[in-house]
Amino acid sequence: MNSDKTTILSSGGVPRLLAAALLATLCACACRRPAPPASAPAASGTASAIAAAKTLAAALDTVSGDRTLANATAFTDLGPKLPGTPESAAAADWLLARFAEAGAPAEAVPFTDPAPAGPQSFRNVVATIPPAPGTVPDGALPNLLLFAAHYDTKSGIPGFLGANDSASGVAVLLELARALAVHPLPGTEIRLACLDGEECAVQYGPRDGLHGSRRWAADLEASGDLRRIRAFILLDMVGDADFTPTLPRNCAPALLHLAFEAARAEGVRNRVSLFPGPVLDDHVPFHDRGVPALDLIDFQYGSAPGLNDYWHTPADTPDKLSAASLALAARLALRVAFSLP
Repeated sequence: MNSDKTTILSSGGVPRLLAAALLATLCACACRRPAPPASAPAASGTASAIAAAKTLAAALDTVSGDRTLANATAFTDLGPKLPGTPESAAAADWLLARFAEAGAPAEAVPFTDPAPAGPQSFRNVVATIPPAPGTVPDGALPNLLLFAAHYDTKSGIPGFLGANDSASGVAVLLELARALAVHPLPGTEIRLACLDGEECAVQYGPRDGLHGSRRWAADLEASGDLRRIRAFILLDMVGDADFTPTLPRNCAPALLHLAFEAARAEGVRNRVSLFPGPVLDDHVPFHDRGVPALDLIDFQYGSAPGLNDYWHTPADTPDKLSAASLALAARLALRVAFSLP
């Protein structure tokens, strides 16, 4: 039996919201972030603020909703992307090519993880954009800013292609890569990851679901890079024509504030709200390690306002997506990125 982002549907299962809350509580004492190493100082002063504002404006101007929608449609047209399948491998190759075209070279990171049916092959695709030239002092390490979206599709649903629930986030990542490759952040290296295995096969747990994000977080922790992360920004289900982001409560309060301010700057503050509780999504492995994390998600994807009846059904098709919504998601993410302290 399958489960979803908020409720475990198996008999006697634990609600996903409660599971996330319990997980956060258990990790509260054990998941303290170590002191960061020497890193590039943040830009300061009026001149730096003016330069940052100009760079943000230029980055925002590069965003194209039509191009983002075209990428979302093309990615959806590749078909289902179940981990470990030839279709998933073809999707990863498609992503590598599109990141290269955007000016953000990427690499495929294969790994094997325990899964309900036994060890399963997965593949993350991670692009890197270096800091703006001359903004990292000699001997210093740049800060890190992470963007992510999952690219796998839900199994067990005949005809499911995942236009919103995965292709929309992937397409916005590609648009962010294009904008930030030309207008990079000072002192900050950007990594954009298309994550595999977000969807669970049976029921979310240590061996099911969030495979790509758990592996990426663990690898960054093992390398020592985790402590350099300024923020982790997840994009999930961001293409609905009626785009009304519902931000989970298990996000960093400071990033929630920046997201609301970004919406205000875009003139859409009334369309962005807090979700009633936490959500188990790819930001959780980072959040639980003390990384400031934000999940930009619209969990109202349906045939009428407030409904979610297109989600995880064959009705999740490109005709439900909007170029304006995808562009707005990219613009919100960029505004948050350029507002980080």
